[in-house]
Amino acid sequence: MSEEKHRPLSPETVNEIERLLREMSIIVKRKGREILHHFPITPPQFNALLWLEKEGDLTIGELSQKMYLACSTMTDLIDRMEKNQLVARVRDERDRRVVRIHLLERGSEIIKEVLEARRQYLAEVLSHISEDEAIEIKKHLAILYHEMKDI
Repeated sequence: MSEEKHRPLSPETVNEIERLLREMSIIVKRKGREILHHFPITPPQFNALLWLEKEGDLTIGELSQKMYLACSTMTDLIDRMEKNQLVARVRDERDRRVVRIHLLERGSEIIKEVLEARRQYLAEVLSHISEDEAIEIKKHLAILYHEMKDI
């Protein structure tokens, strides 16, 4: 590793990176909510669908832990999602007392459509920079992501 990587960062650099990340997070969240207005789903419901797509069938307790929501809140969320045919409650085959939340095809379709709309937005934002600059941004974001994930 080069000496450059071991030199401590200045407080000003850390402050500016934190500020930029925070402000970008706000923009992404705001734009994400704006995109979701065109779909029959709320932001927490979309997050639940993403967890189910990533992890597979989960209990309400498992899903509430991943989303940092109370089980009662999650139950209401799942009730509305089930009513809209995005998810279904299914009994666990190994233990019939356990009920898991299963992502339905309509839920998967909404995930695909929302993510495509988000990617179109990002493509529009990135259209003002070169491919080489975009590759550099991706490289540095990946480094930052892996550093944050490992802590």
